[in-house]
Amino acid sequence: MSEPLTAHAFEVPASVDRTRRRALVVGLAGVAGLAAGLFLDTPQFYRSYLVAFIFWSNLALGCLGLLMVQHLSGGAWGLVIRRLLEAGAKCLLLMGVLFLPLLFGLPHVYEWAQPEAVAHDAILQHKQPFLNAPFWIGRTIFYFAVWAGMALLLSKWSSEQDAAPGRPYDRRFGRLSGPGLVIFGLTVSLAGVDWMMSVDPHWFSTIYGFIMIGGSGLAALCFIVIWLTRLAPQAPMAGIVQPKHFHDLGKLILAFVMLYAYFTFSQFLIIWSANLPEEIPWYIRRLSNGWQYVMLALTLLHFALPFALLLSADLKQNARLLSVVALLVFVMRMLDVIFQVAPQFHEGITVHWLDIAALAGVGGLFVAFFAWNLKARPVLPVNDPYFREAFADHGSH
Repeated sequence: MSEPLTAHAFEVPASVDRTRRRALVVGLAGVAGLAAGLFLDTPQFYRSYLVAFIFWSNLALGCLGLLMVQHLSGGAWGLVIRRLLEAGAKCLLLMGVLFLPLLFGLPHVYEWAQPEAVAHDAILQHKQPFLNAPFWIGRTIFYFAVWAGMALLLSKWSSEQDAAPGRPYDRRFGRLSGPGLVIFGLTVSLAGVDWMMSVDPHWFSTIYGFIMIGGSGLAALCFIVIWLTRLAPQAPMAGIVQPKHFHDLGKLILAFVMLYAYFTFSQFLIIWSANLPEEIPWYIRRLSNGWQYVMLALTLLHFALPFALLLSADLKQNARLLSVVALLVFVMRMLDVIFQVAPQFHEGITVHWLDIAALAGVGGLFVAFFAWNLKARPVLPVNDPYFREAFADHGSH
């Protein structure tokens, strides 16, 4: 890489724009289905929409968290996916807008938002100072304002870096990312309690926030690996992205798989061994009426199989095989969010057409917005002061 690096030489391939158009079609079709479902089955609309909103918001949050980790830790693994992480983090703007429909349907998904339920339940009355609609909405608006603010600042400073070749390392990235990760951990933990745990307001878990954080990072890593696998064979990424980068990302996925399994098993073990009547109903509901098979599938396909496969160094260096494992874990992340939320509404396993419409509608809009963000910038941060050093052994481009 002795010749000058220019942003123009690293434009995003045209395939990204084709993906954006297809995703937009899927998203709009899903939104049309949701619009019909709102009138045909209002309670189910909000229940399905909540699951989709949580899953795709989780993904955007994972991108933001990993982006801040990359700014603090450095490394070629992070430089090669920085633009993907920035595009994903900026999707928090979209998810902030897609939060609005939930404002009109809180009583359909949250028992604490039903005045008649609160009036006859001492536990809900005790939690009402925290679990009430105005405070819940205010907290969520605050979360998105903080998250979107950090994502936009990091992206803005990265754009300024693109426009100024040869500038020294910009310390603003680190100064924001350090305390930003602390703020991120606190707000994501609270969001997990607000959005997911409070679906069953009688239940609580002190580790639930960590589960939310771990799940968001894992979903984001899998999503990014799938995208990187598509981009790697195409110019300008061809010759830049190497097996070592996929190996590093595979190790990160393995670490998050183990971390998430540790958090979820710890929660299960502590609650089950304590055997307290206010805690175990959450698991009893998920160990009966068919949901036990979903838990078994998550145990095998979210942890055991990916863990065994990702122990192989050869697999982690093979982009195609790694992307297959990433896709499997990504689908399991979606199933896990359903497993966390849906049993509160259905005693047995039911698949409603609105579930598919919601995941496709919100997901299609998410992918389209992600691709649009990605298309707007060079696919690699070529003016990062450590770019040449990080890719010095990859030959010329």
